[in-house]
Amino acid sequence: MFEGFTDEMVDVGEVALRVRHGGDGPAVLLIHGHPRTGSTWHLVAPRLVEAGLSVVCPDMRGYGRSTPAAIKDDHSQQSKRAVAQDFARLMHRLGHEQFAVAGHDRGCYVAFRLALDHPHAVRQLVVMDGVPISEALARCDARFAAAWWHWFFFAQPDKPERAILADPDAWYVGSPERMGRDNYEEFRAATRDPATVRAMLEDYRAGLTVDLEHERAGPKEITCPALFLWSTEDDMEQLYGDPLAIWREWAADIRGVPIESGHHMAEENPAAVAAALTGFLSGSRRPAASSTRRTRPRPAAPRP
Repeated sequence: MFEGFTDEMVDVGEVALRVRHGGDGPAVLLIHGHPRTGSTWHLVAPRLVEAGLSVVCPDMRGYGRSTPAAIKDDHSQQSKRAVAQDFARLMHRLGHEQFAVAGHDRGCYVAFRLALDHPHAVRQLVVMDGVPISEALARCDARFAAAWWHWFFFAQPDKPERAILADPDAWYVGSPERMGRDNYEEFRAATRDPATVRAMLEDYRAGLTVDLEHERAGPKEITCPALFLWSTEDDMEQLYGDPLAIWREWAADIRGVPIESGHHMAEENPAAVAAALTGFLSGSRRPAASSTRRTRPRPAAPRP
């Protein structure tokens, strides 16, 4: 994987991040989701380099080979704000003062937070297979709780670690045929490490507490151009109807593109993901005619 990329550990203060980076041109930071590592982008990153981009694929703090932070009672060490700060420092140390960021799954919340907290650094934002945490919880009904029960189980103390580590394969299903041998082996090693599993669960504990508080406190609008990608075989449309409508409440300029795949779109349909990213990041996207600035409060009740 990542032939021609530099693979190194970079100290960003509180933690050290494992990062693979390569290419020349405008920079894009790719942020993985749960329970993946930066290797989930191994089929997308080379395509972006070929398109003339400088590509950065780190492991989030505590995930993969990046070091975990000391656990705090309020879980703030794994808050999206803390992880976003890691990446702002990482990009600065790699020489990228401005960059685009794309995040998938849990990584989309970090990308979102980067754009909110560091608007002068983030040139473009791509969010993939997720809506803001506060929006998901505002619409939480029995259907959401049944489909996304892991949000609430993973947020409990101790028991999730015990259950997962007793049989990681039962929790984190994957295969080398679907993921690629090296990507699968990296994922499998990470999901067997107790410290990594703890950090990944702390991500969810932060999500229902400190991250929710940060979203409610503001800022509440993305000022850079944004793109939302969602998997057609995942449940974004089933849960939210038009998930892009939710993102319009947060972004002044956003468009959306469905990707024909299951949830792990970078592994399942890397060509479509790379095409959507390169089209958007190169500035060749069409204007989002239906995108407007927020003029009404965000809905608090679940969608029908």
